[in-house]
Amino acid sequence: MIIGLIVAAVLILALIGMYNSLVTLKNRVDEAWSDIDVQLKRRYDLIPNLINTVKGYATHEKELLEKVTLARTAAMGAQTPGEKEQAENMLSGTLKSLFAVSENYPDLKANQNFLELQRELTDTEDKIQASRRFYNGNVRDFNTKIQTFPTNMIAGMLNFTKREFFAAEESERENVTVQF
Repeated sequence: MIIGLIVAAVLILALIGMYNSLVTLKNRVDEAWSDIDVQLKRRYDLIPNLINTVKGYATHEKELLEKVTLARTAAMGAQTPGEKEQAENMLSGTLKSLFAVSENYPDLKANQNFLELQRELTDTEDKIQASRRFYNGNVRDFNTKIQTFPTNMIAGMLNFTKREFFAAEESERENVTVQF
């Protein structure tokens, strides 16, 4: 009888430990996602200032400025990691185009406000990349935990589901061609 109680107590403690570790990992994934959102919000806030600065110099680049604005709106409206990933990659592409176009405007390139916004966006992009790596590391740990035995049985019963990684767009994986 005592041995049965000890075995039951050990099993209950093991189940509690597994559940608590799953909740801890889930909360870390949620925190990491929140970190990405904070950096993306910072980027969204910088973009209108950048567009207004560019507008003063590049009035005939209206189509590109509209693309940046539409990409920003789409990114802000994305909900799931997959939607967010796709929208953010599109926004990054339009921002790269905007900075490439700025090369055609020497006065814009020398504008202190533009240079500061460009520096802040670069800094924000670096922080977004760090946040993505942190998020993906936590997703990896969480997914591993819910897929390994015996935790997978507990995770399945308690509806812990696999999370998506925040991956790079296919075009960002291509080799860069450098010509001299």
